[in-house]
Amino acid sequence: MRYGLTIAALVMGMAAAAATAYADIRLAFVDVQRALNECRAGKEAKSRFRGRIEQLQSQLEGEQGDVERLKRELEQKGSLMQPDQRQNLEDDYEKKLRHFQDDYKNSRDELQEKDNQVTGAIVRDLAAVVREIGAKNGYTMVMEKGTLLWAVPATDITDQVIRAYDAMNVRPGSLGNEAGAEGAKFAPAADTPPRRGLTEPPEPGASGRSTILK
Repeated sequence: MRYGLTIAALVMGMAAAAATAYADIRLAFVDVQRALNECRAGKEAKSRFRGRIEQLQSQLEGEQGDVERLKRELEQKGSLMQPDQRQNLEDDYEKKLRHFQDDYKNSRDELQEKDNQVTGAIVRDLAAVVREIGAKNGYTMVMEKGTLLWAVPATDITDQVIRAYDAMNVRPGSLGNEAGAEGAKFAPAADTPPRRGLTEPPEPGASGRSTILK
């Protein structure tokens, strides 16, 4: 009987210890994409990007218009031209077409690279802010919303992170070294770049990952 009481006491003690450990666990999550969209640095970066995209769009539309004009001229008048005239027109068309295709590709690459740089800098800053909030408030773990199947809304600290980051009023990327050194980071989701036609504008934010232009 005494042996049974000892076992029961031991089990109760283990259960109490487990309950105490469980009670000490504090979890939260952050919506990184929303933080990017709504923080001051993200809004300013998005505004600059939109202006650059509109400028490139206008340039590419002008180049495409020249290409389409030469193509129509070839189709409608090519058979009536002298061989040397037709050859000159074909050469001009092919040159402008290559130029348009190169400009389109380079524009997309330029914007994608810049988007990656700016997004990465702000995400690293946000990671540093999350680490500070987590340590200050005793969180056991802070997760990214994209990795969650479900969570209690009250555990969302995105607004708190945005307010804290804006209050610091720092240059994007200036907090990132601390986050990198301590291992606090958000990993953007892997994505496959979308296939887009030549007539469509470059949109580096059209992927599934965290990006300043999403």
